[in-house]
Parts: sequence; C-alpha cells; structure tokens
Amino acid sequence: MTDTDATTPIPQREAWRTLVSLVSPTEERNPRSEDLDTLAASDLVERILAEDATVAAAVQAVSDDIARLVEVCVAAIDAGGTVHYVGAGTSGRLGVLDAVELVPTYNATPDMVTAHLAGGDAAMMRAVEGAEDDPEAGARVVSEQCEDEDVVIGLAASGRTPFVGGALRAARERGLPTALIAANPAAQLAGDVDIAILLDVGPEVVTGSTRMKAATAQKLTLNALSTATMVRLGTTFSNLMINVRPTNAKLMARTVRMLVQATGADPDHAADVLEQADGQLRVALVALLAGAGAVGSGSAHGPVDVEAAREAVGRFPADPSRDGDPAGIRSAVAALTEKDGR
Repeated sequence: MTDTDATTPIPQREAWRTLVSLVSPTEERNPRSEDLDTLAASDLVERILAEDATVAAAVQAVSDDIARLVEVCVAAIDAGGTVHYVGAGTSGRLGVLDAVELVPTYNATPDMVTAHLAGGDAAMMRAVEGAEDDPEAGARVVSEQCEDEDVVIGLAASGRTPFVGGALRAARERGLPTALIAANPAAQLAGDVDIAILLDVGPEVVTGSTRMKAATAQKLTLNALSTATMVRLGTTFSNLMINVRPTNAKLMARTVRMLVQATGADPDHAADVLEQADGQLRVALVALLAGAGAVGSGSAHGPVDVEAAREAVGRFPADPSRDGDPAGIRSAVAALTEKDGR
C-alpha cells in the first residue's frame, strides 16, 4: 500500500461543511493554471514563477499597515514587552522561522519576539492533525504566555484559523494590541484585531496550496515587519548589523568587516580596536569613528580612546525615540569629537 492509498479519517460533516463555501482567494481556482498538469517542466516553472512575481506588489500595497504595526511592536519591545506570533501550518512555521532568525542577526531574545505554533514544536516538522482547529489552545497561549505589555500577531493564510482566532480574541479581551497577517482580503478574523494586514495575492497555481504565493507574501511581510522593528530599536548603524556577538571565527571576521565598511579602517587596526573594546562592537565602532574625526569621514587611523568611547556608548544607549539615530552611534561620536574640538 502506498501513502496515497492509506486510510485518512474524515472529520464529521458539521466540522467541514461551512468551509466548503469559504470566501478566500487561496481556495479559488486560478484560471491561468487550469492546464497545469499538461505542461512540460520548463513551462511549469515559468507559470509558477510568473504567479510568484505578482506577490511583492501585493505586499507593497499594504506597506502603510505594516509600518503601523512596526510602531506598535517597537513600543512594546521598548517597554519590556514581547511580540508573539501565533499561527498554524505553513503560516505558523514562517512565524517560528522569523522569530528564531532574529537571534543571530540582531542578538534578539525570545523575550522580544517569540512564536507559537499550533501543535507545539513537533508541528514544525510534521503536521499535527486537528491542532489548528482548537481555539481553546490558542487562548491558552495568551493566558499562559502573554504579559500586559505584549503584542499578539495572528498568522493565517485564510484569515479564519480557529487556533489563531482563539488567541486573538483572548488577547483583545485582555486589552493587548493585536494584528492579523492573512492572504485573504475578506479574512473572517480581521474584525478581531487592531491592525489587519490583508494580502491580496489571488488564487494559487495549485488550488489551496497556501505554501506558495500566500506563504511568500507572509514571509515578505514578516521580513519587513521584524527588520524594520529591529532597525528602529537601534540594532543597526547605517545598514550594518551592530548587535552581532563575535563568538566564533566566522562572526569575528564578519564583525571586523563591518568595522572596516563603516569606518574605512584597515582590518588589522579594526581587529585591534575590537580586542581593546573586549569584543563590544558598538564601543569599537564609536572609537574608530571618533578617531577618524567624524562619522563616515574615511580612514580611521587617528588616536583611539576606547575607554572614552565606552563611556560615550553608555551615555547614548539604543533608543527608538531618538530621531535619526536610534542606535546612538552618531550621538556618541558627536559627543567625543565635540569634546575634542573637532
């Protein structure tokens, strides 16, 4: 017997009857792919990628809503709160992926951004039957994991997943900020949230296969949301990651390269200053920039006072309310150069 021959339990009729008439583009047939099974491989790939090419515009169309949610997330994390992603299936797995990748990139912690997947950790690798249909489990996530300063973001391609709905309703009852990211302009859960990010990607190439355009749109949205949030929290200088901890050779090389890119110092000089700064990238960066005389002024081979840089960094910690300089790097360098009369 093959896997496709295996007997699959059929849910009770009342459990699925209403879903047959669900209004969602992800469940509609795509007229541009009705001949899909007749195509050669080259034509199949071309057709799939042509549909994927429309996704970025759908995400761009809701950029204002994403930006609104960025400000909510920044305020929550800055106040000591946590952003919670809640989802099931592909949508939930994308939330897990986004949350865990913030750790090495921005030195974020689960206290800043975390993800909850219907069915638990095991569902990351294998579907847990029925987990997404349990609104009480979603509500328990909020009651057991959320604090008063937190934000709850539901991830649901169709915009109706019961697990996600249970979490969002519980969050609203507690007065927590809520949002929904869905690939359905008519998402049922949109009325249960403060900010609804509704991505109009249209029907999938393979009907109902939301791991395709819907998932790509959600991934782009999460990329923009979490990256913008981290930048506003002061984890970058220009477009360089400055919260990386050089704990191995690869990260050490990346850190030195960033110092070179930001200041124009030669690699050996940058590595020496980083060592004097005890591996603290912000301190080394400020020392090198101040030694050059000004932010972005080129080669940084002037006198470097690492202890003065350390003190300046302490006076100007990351602060999202500091316009134009959330990381505090420019302010610290300016304080040192003005003190020296440069």
